[in-house]
Amino acid sequence: MTSVAELPAGFADKVLSAQSTFRTVMDAMARPGSIQRIASAAGAPGGMMRGTAAIALTLFDHDTPVWLDGRMSATADVAKWLKFHTSAPVVADSSIAGFALVGDPQNLPSLDRFAFGSNEYPDRSTTLILQVESLTDGSVVELQGPGIDGTTALRALIQPRDLFERVTINAVLFPRGIDVVLVHDDAVVAIPRTTRLMRGG
Repeated sequence: MTSVAELPAGFADKVLSAQSTFRTVMDAMARPGSIQRIASAAGAPGGMMRGTAAIALTLFDHDTPVWLDGRMSATADVAKWLKFHTSAPVVADSSIAGFALVGDPQNLPSLDRFAFGSNEYPDRSTTLILQVESLTDGSVVELQGPGIDGTTALRALIQPRDLFERVTINAVLFPRGIDVVLVHDDAVVAIPRTTRLMRGG
């Protein structure tokens, strides 16, 4: 069992690294489908990619319930690392999670297991952070929506294969809905609830 002293480090420079990562995530949300690189280096426990760790260090705190999928919770290291570096509570009930960390997206639960927010507080929804095999290889999907000039093409190896079919529920739920962040190593792509699949998938 990993002791606190053996946990991977967080950011070397907490303030500058968090600011840089926050800007990267905001750029990704503002330009859906575009690949953004997280420049700040952060240690990460086994099973967690560098980009996921940097996002956690930047966005999670004691008021941010986090749900871990089976792969992320296979050992206690991820939960212990999150608690030590972010103080975020790890919850078993996905419907109250502010963020869900998914290391095995092929077995992503049905989206109705997560929070969609409310019309009054649409921000009280779950943001899914999915670790994927690649954001540069694989099938091409064309996306459309705010922040996209016409359409944009995303080539990625994404599980579950029906991810974009699943998130079409956002069109019905809006302004409620689910936001998705895809992560591969230090690269991130955001699929906000306002983004729609035009073709592919």
